[in-house]
Amino acid sequence: MNTTSPSSPAAEHGGRPQPLLVVRDLKKHFPVRDSGFGGPRKFVHAVDGVNFSVPKGKTLGIVGESGCGKSTTARLVARLMAADAGSLVFDGEGVEEFRGLRLKDFRRKLQMVFQDSFASLNPRLTIAETVAYGPRVHGTPAAEAMRQAHRLLDRVGLEAANFANRYPHELSGGQRQRVNIARALAYDPQLVILDEAVAALDKSVQAQVLNLLQELKAERGLTYLFISHDLHVVHYLSDYVMVMYLGQVIETGPVERIYGNTAHPYTRALLSAVPSMDPAQRTEASPLAGDPPNPINPPSGCRFRDRCPHAQPVCAEKTPALAVIRGNAEHFAACHLNDPASGHPAALKESIA
Repeated sequence: MNTTSPSSPAAEHGGRPQPLLVVRDLKKHFPVRDSGFGGPRKFVHAVDGVNFSVPKGKTLGIVGESGCGKSTTARLVARLMAADAGSLVFDGEGVEEFRGLRLKDFRRKLQMVFQDSFASLNPRLTIAETVAYGPRVHGTPAAEAMRQAHRLLDRVGLEAANFANRYPHELSGGQRQRVNIARALAYDPQLVILDEAVAALDKSVQAQVLNLLQELKAERGLTYLFISHDLHVVHYLSDYVMVMYLGQVIETGPVERIYGNTAHPYTRALLSAVPSMDPAQRTEASPLAGDPPNPINPPSGCRFRDRCPHAQPVCAEKTPALAVIRGNAEHFAACHLNDPASGHPAALKESIA
């Protein structure tokens, strides 16, 4: 999933740049309340062996149905909750090694913008105080933190002269989300996690915020982890896409490759739900039936098999590996259809590189 930037030292020597974030075998299982009858303890498999990396200056979009583990993955990366297993490497350093002041510094480099713009803000602080609060806690003098807050408010499209002394309840949803973006930028982060950050906005405001995010990414060299259920938005903002299903990654690759040459039936089903202006591209029948399986007791083999129109006995017997798809070394999919050695009768003979 890494790409080479023409201006990077690695690119000049023909290599690939170091990813900003590398996640390996990340797991989080939430215990279910004990029934009290002495049976085996049960767990919700929220995140179950997730692997991915995000190149510096790029955007990775994470998509999937509700409950697939997108937001839990983001919170594990941000260290808002502890993982049961797995490792994180941020800018070449293992995150598990961060303690005390080093953890504080890590959290400055990684910021989150949440879906609920109102709940994310302190109703007792003015907008300028909200943006200045973080830098002040980290040692910036109050006057300088306030000057920085005014500059950031101006940059995100909220003229400080008019908005600095207002409170969150005096702003619209789009304006509050701009405040949250300004607050995240106040720490001068390297990675910004956007968890459904534009989902609650109407389309016109959503477009303005997305354009702002693109501009800030180019200006500041930011790296985004963008979580959304809106596939149009993901297509517009992302350089790479990662598709999750029931706590696992089932397909990942460059955005144009995922949208133009889908390799997994679930990704194909998701994209079929995207409205199209072309009458020839209309979806007349739902490609999916039923609901996702119970995450407390996920099915054996491929977790998508109970809803997949191509399911065969081998799909229940073996878990498909996330393997490279021929034609693009950055495109991976976990489906027996793409593995000629899987034993699936419809497996493509030329899919795997």
